[in-house]
Amino acid sequence: MKNTLLGSIYLTLASSIWGGMYVVVKIVVSIIPPLELVWMRYLVGIVALLLIGFIKRQNWRIDKRSFLLIIAIGVIGNAISIVTQETGTMLSSAQMGAIITSSTPAFMVIFAHFLLKDRLTLRQGISVCLATLGVFLIVGIGDVNMSSKLGGISLLIAALTWALMSVLVKRLPSDYPQIVVTTYSILVALIVLTPFVLPRIHMIHFTQLTHPTIWGGVLYLGIVSTAGGFLLWNRGLQMLNASSGGMFFFFQPLVGTLLGWLILGERIGVMFWVGSILILTGVLFIMIEKK
Repeated sequence: MKNTLLGSIYLTLASSIWGGMYVVVKIVVSIIPPLELVWMRYLVGIVALLLIGFIKRQNWRIDKRSFLLIIAIGVIGNAISIVTQETGTMLSSAQMGAIITSSTPAFMVIFAHFLLKDRLTLRQGISVCLATLGVFLIVGIGDVNMSSKLGGISLLIAALTWALMSVLVKRLPSDYPQIVVTTYSILVALIVLTPFVLPRIHMIHFTQLTHPTIWGGVLYLGIVSTAGGFLLWNRGLQMLNASSGGMFFFFQPLVGTLLGWLILGERIGVMFWVGSILILTGVLFIMIEKK
């Protein structure tokens, strides 16, 4: 029960941090293109993680058999998923983005069933249905512009790859410190993205990076969202099974919509609060699940 509660708290915090990330990305991406923005946030994030690791005198050794798995996690989750997520957010509407990325927990259940042999319980099924309905009520489906096919495809790839990455994390030995797993996987993504970013570095408006909103946004994305969020998410996944852990992903559109209302002045209606109750109820089902 203790692990379930702690894991739930870690996953809720991570998903909430990423909900705030959408507001930050919406502001910063107007100055820094998505690919370059992901690269910059990882550059900041890797520095933060290494500092934390050296202060804690972390042992960075991992078993050779885990190398390929960590490379897969870095390429699939930290590179492909995040780049397609930010690209899709830029190309499509916020409503389409929230709807498509909210499918991540369902994909996690499917991947967990085939890769981890997790059994889907009735409680998990009810939780997924409640939370999915809640997200649809929050974002609405009436104004979705289906002509934004490229953005929609990009977001679907982001949801699929993030779900696969989250399940692959469960296949690593549970005694690996999360800071080691997170640092190595982000380092892999940084190495993979660098050859694509360097020829396009001129597209970054460096003169505008001196604005507090822009460099503050990059620091948030690198330190809080990347280093902090990934550490919390990976740690939480180690404490819960993959199917249950994916449920907490629904906090992302909830928090993102709420912060959009508070910070960007976006309008939300009664359905937001109804959807929020459904999401919280679905997550509560997971938190009280007996092991």
